[in-house]
Amino acid sequence: MKNTNKSEKKKCKNDTIILLHNIRSAYNVGAILRTAEAVGVSLVYMTGYTPIPVDRFNRKRNDVAKTALGSENLVKWKYYKEPYSLIRKLKDLGCEVIGVEQDDASINYKTFKPNKKTVIIMGNEVRGLSKKLRNTCDVLIEIPMSGKKESLNVSVATGVVLFHLCGVSC
Repeated sequence: MKNTNKSEKKKCKNDTIILLHNIRSAYNVGAILRTAEAVGVSLVYMTGYTPIPVDRFNRKRNDVAKTALGSENLVKWKYYKEPYSLIRKLKDLGCEVIGVEQDDASINYKTFKPNKKTVIIMGNEVRGLSKKLRNTCDVLIEIPMSGKKESLNVSVATGVVLFHLCGVSC
């Protein structure tokens, strides 16, 4: 739905960054970029084998563009091969690192309130965040599931978390 009242548009209250690690689907990446643009995320990092919006010849990837609908050109994004040195660098810059994963240590995403610049880490569609990656996080949050399925699609879960953490009303 298009917002016709430009004065009502809200951006993330805090400076929010997304880190996508080992996302398999280019369509999920495109959908996440579209949501990131909608809520005003400042930067999206892609690590591991996460597809990026351009191919190795720097040409637009149609599979990412199909779901991003131009957002891949509006949201700042960067690629890093591995996430660990990037996370250390972001922590040194004062960022709070939030992993989205079902874990014994996870808290309900609705109870978490960011206090400063936030990095939200989303992981692989099947395996989620590795134990090593979860250990780099300051906080783990999860979306409680009421149905028989254990989780949401990664792009949907990213949207749920972003709209909550960024304080953007639907």
